Amino acid sequence: MVNKRKIINDPVFGFMTIPNEQVYAVLQHPYVQRLARIRQLGLSNFVYPGAMHTRFSHSLGAMHLMQEGIQALRNKGVEISDSEATAAQVAILLHDIGHGPFSHVLEHTLVEGVTHEEISLLMMEQINEDLASQEDRGLWDHRPLDEAIAIFQDRYPRHFLHQLISSQLDVDRMDYLCRDSFFTGVQEGRVASERLLKMLNVVNDRLVVEVKGIYSVEKFLVARRLMYWQVYLHKTSVAAEQLLIAVLARAKELAMSGKEIFCSPALHYFLYQRVQGKDFYIGSEAMRQYALLDDSDVLSAVKAWMSCDDRILSLLSEAFTNRRLYRGRLLTEPLTEEDKKSLNRHYAATFGVKEEEAHYFYSEHVSTSNTYSEKDDSIDILYNDGTVRDIASASEILDLQSLTRKPRKIYLFTFRE
Repeated sequence: MVNKRKIINDPVFGFMTIPNEQVYAVLQHPYVQRLARIRQLGLSNFVYPGAMHTRFSHSLGAMHLMQEGIQALRNKGVEISDSEATAAQVAILLHDIGHGPFSHVLEHTLVEGVTHEEISLLMMEQINEDLASQEDRGLWDHRPLDEAIAIFQDRYPRHFLHQLISSQLDVDRMDYLCRDSFFTGVQEGRVASERLLKMLNVVNDRLVVEVKGIYSVEKFLVARRLMYWQVYLHKTSVAAEQLLIAVLARAKELAMSGKEIFCSPALHYFLYQRVQGKDFYIGSEAMRQYALLDDSDVLSAVKAWMSCDDRILSLLSEAFTNRRLYRGRLLTEPLTEEDKKSLNRHYAATFGVKEEEAHYFYSEHVSTSNTYSEKDDSIDILYNDGTVRDIASASEILDLQSLTRKPRKIYLFTFRE
């Protein structure tokens, strides 16, 4: 018999446990194992060399925090069945299952009309089908992932379980702030996840944080804002992403014109045909190929394209591979059409390409982020007298205006000549 209650030594949270055979069966599915071949932070390693951790490690960490959160709520007298606990852990384990290599890069280049969230749900349903047909069907007394998918979609009657997975104070954010802070070395992102979880409670089927934890919530929100501008939206990381988008867009253009370029079978599928949202459904070829696509497909192709006889693809690929990234500067206002024409003329003359193809050598990009959204589930603070207040009104150092303000930066990224 294989021991399926695995213990994993995690550099961020220490020892983590795979709690039961059901979770282990999900963990072993190829869709989940694929996440070990996709970096959590995409191209942030161009700025922070240590940022090489994977979406697999993040998913495991979020599952561990879900275990801790459920235990904390049970200690407060909140009744959560073993079936609900397993379903919640499976749901958070699979919450990022639909991410492709380098995250949003694919959504801007190779796949049209479908988001990674939609693909995540389709992949969950496919895993549900696969597990239901296996010989160890006896592990479940119902279809394996029905409850987990219901919680993920907020269709399960206990809303607070969904909030643990997706809200403004969920275990997903707790893990990625702690994990990304650890691997980038940006200490401002470290949050007190253990204390936050121990301060959780449930009132009227909604998560609340006991008033003793208000300072930890404030630090959580500040850490999230700092991490966005220091890591996730760092100018150099965005420059690398925009350059990779240009590389893949040029490769796609060449492929669609019939030119043969090197790529793996999975990448070939997405380069040589127009894949749209309607192509994604359970059992489809688009789903099968997408599940085979990971970082190595893209990186190996870009490295090979350095020697491509197409000058544009060759220049872009060499620049990306050898970290000669776009140079970025802030703009006070968007580019005008005349600005774009001037840039096209400049790069056409510089590299001997057609003006209509010169747009690959520059990119205009808007970066924006908000710390807190009034439209989403609020972070509610529970006072000792039983009253509940939104953090925006309960905090003495944060107010609604500062929390919901959405800074916007316009960048012009240009090719280094």
